[in-house]
Amino acid sequence: MGHVIGIDLGTTNSCVAYLEGKEGRVIHNLEGMSTTPSVVSFTRSSEELIGNLALRQAITNPENTVFAVKRLMGKKFNSESVQEISQKIPYRLTGALNGDVMIDLSSKLISPQEISAMIIKYLKKCAESYFGEKVEETIITVPAHFNDHQRQATKDAAKIAGLRVLRVINEPTSACLAYGLNEKKSGNIAVYDIGGGTFDISILEVSEGVFNVLATNGDTFLGGEDFDARIVDWLIDRFQKKQKVDISEDKFALQRIKEAAEKAKKELSFTLETEINLPFITSYGSESKHLKETLSRRDFEELTKDLVQKTIPYIEEALSECGLNPENIDEVLLVGGQGRMPLIKKMTSDYFKKDSVENLNPDEVVAVGAAIQSGILEGEMKDLILLLDVTPLSLGIETENDTFSPIIPKNTTIPTKITTSFTTVENNQRRVRIHVLQGENPKASLNTSLAVFDLVGIESAPAGVPQIDVHFEIDGDGIVRVSAVDSATQRKQGVKVNPSSGLKQKEINKIIKREQAQNARVSEYEE
Repeated sequence: MGHVIGIDLGTTNSCVAYLEGKEGRVIHNLEGMSTTPSVVSFTRSSEELIGNLALRQAITNPENTVFAVKRLMGKKFNSESVQEISQKIPYRLTGALNGDVMIDLSSKLISPQEISAMIIKYLKKCAESYFGEKVEETIITVPAHFNDHQRQATKDAAKIAGLRVLRVINEPTSACLAYGLNEKKSGNIAVYDIGGGTFDISILEVSEGVFNVLATNGDTFLGGEDFDARIVDWLIDRFQKKQKVDISEDKFALQRIKEAAEKAKKELSFTLETEINLPFITSYGSESKHLKETLSRRDFEELTKDLVQKTIPYIEEALSECGLNPENIDEVLLVGGQGRMPLIKKMTSDYFKKDSVENLNPDEVVAVGAAIQSGILEGEMKDLILLLDVTPLSLGIETENDTFSPIIPKNTTIPTKITTSFTTVENNQRRVRIHVLQGENPKASLNTSLAVFDLVGIESAPAGVPQIDVHFEIDGDGIVRVSAVDSATQRKQGVKVNPSSGLKQKEINKIIKREQAQNARVSEYEE
């Protein structure tokens, strides 16, 4: 049996691990580093650069260097979040025919899934180099609050990269699995997961090797990128006030500022102030301009305290949904690179009245947990039981007047089956359209559409008389099946909800064949 790898596909950095005995081990990349920047760049000759190679030339090639692509996975171009992102990145975004977001490079259009696949493919290559053999299967992690489209986009990316996804596991659960296994912990654990692009809070109950997810909440557009952006805006504003020059539209200058902002943020986790020095940042007339500022930890915390405070209502809601108070939490895990920020450590310490666990590497623990999950699925760790995750968002149907009627509430442990009865709204109505939705908004049109099907042949009767039972089922792999039955005629119609990332199977197969042909050419050239 071949090796199964655990992959944490991050917004800023990605990591790959495997199971050795009963221990998760991180596989270093080809440059000897435990994590790989989630960055892809395309040179003028259309060569693809991944990770650090891409990062090193981002300043000179900003329009063809793609980063933070995880925030675009499974999203529509016209969505508010994507439009907001498009104003802050040097590369261009556009809409596909189906409304999905696409990345507009100088030579071609490419989907976020394909960019992510390039990162995953590199991680796969690192693992194969380490093992000396092919790797074909993976456990891959996603933010707990990803919806079905975003999860499917992640699975499609892995498929394009040549991997079969055995399971998609939530990042906080994965981190807790790695921690709980190694430490043999029991009790209630809060996992505060804030990475480069997303924030999740998950509450788990751990007892004798059983991991029970009680509740999860979060924001898929709150993370380290937002903290970096505050420093970027501060530097642009300071520069304009001092030099009377606006560099907000200078893509080359902005990329240098962005890299300096991220570096300064990291330094301020360990020092009280840092100097940001960018000589020759731009020219004005015949004069070169230089950017030099000193940023203190206090000022940085003042710039970003609202982002930290923004996470608290999510924590409160997650605790409320599982009937717990902060004092009921036994351990607090900080996951994700942004969790190193002293202000976040202080906030979680004050809120839960206990310090967070410090013996974890927040950049590696999610991938390690995914590797452990592979052992559970493969039966190598029979002494450990992992209860499946909860549904991150409610599932239901559209009813009268654009109303969303939840059938499976969020944070319901899966697998599960629930049936709810509905009726007709018109006299002698013979057909009912079942529109399956995912989300929390009371308006149906503001939630995510998963599937639509019709139940026909309903017995003719006055409005409100027929009883239509809508049956929702979610299995252990998160596959949703929905059926509707007219109790009078026993006519039944159902659908298996196959979440779409926006790419059709035919398109995915075409991309895979193109990749295989390219690999064959590379192999022939190397020989």
